[in-house]
Amino acid sequence: MRVYIVDDYEQMSVKAALIVAGQITMKADSILGLCTGSTPIGMYKELVKLHQQGLDFSHVITFNLDEYWGLSPDNVQSYHYFMHENFFKHVNVKPENIHIPNGLAENVDDECIRYEEAIKQANGLDLQVLGIGRNGHIGFNEPSTVFIAETHLVELDADTINDNARFFPSREEVPTRAITMGIKTIMQAKKILLLANGEGKAHAIKEAVTGEINPGVPASILQLHPDCTFIIDKAAAKYL
Repeated sequence: MRVYIVDDYEQMSVKAALIVAGQITMKADSILGLCTGSTPIGMYKELVKLHQQGLDFSHVITFNLDEYWGLSPDNVQSYHYFMHENFFKHVNVKPENIHIPNGLAENVDDECIRYEEAIKQANGLDLQVLGIGRNGHIGFNEPSTVFIAETHLVELDADTINDNARFFPSREEVPTRAITMGIKTIMQAKKILLLANGEGKAHAIKEAVTGEINPGVPASILQLHPDCTFIIDKAAAKYL
């Protein structure tokens, strides 16, 4: 595990974008695992700038980490909507190469199997970008007594619901379940890039980097990955 500590959010975003761009430059048809939330928005803005300067996404295939269960793709709070507004509509990723779990699938178990198989058919993820929750979750893999391996439906923790309430008109409107890649799926990515900023993530970063590996802090499993990079600002590095 490599940990880079940068001054601020802007530096984190620029460095992350350059790593993603480097992956695409080395392998034009890279399979990228992407994440949502406030943390990667700066990275996406920097990637859009790089695209405007010539970075080509036309052969890139993407898989998103997760999606709220019960939200339609056109719901402004869905991760489909987030990704298109913040990234996809500004670059030349082909629509058929974009994969996001279907939050309205009639059979959620079948959807999880379908999504997992699609990743396998693509020969796995070349680079997975992650954020981290205040409780140490990655994707929507919440603290638990076990690491759940593959894509699955998860009940969101109260902490996660509270954190995500800032994106919704009220806490009551925050979905309580989501489809997420599992820990095994994430860990099978050839490279992992985790981003964190702000003092609110400092405790989770400390536990993920220096704590015991246990499912109570899902991000701690990243200590076992052979090619994992953390880019964090000084505030998120407070306890390291």
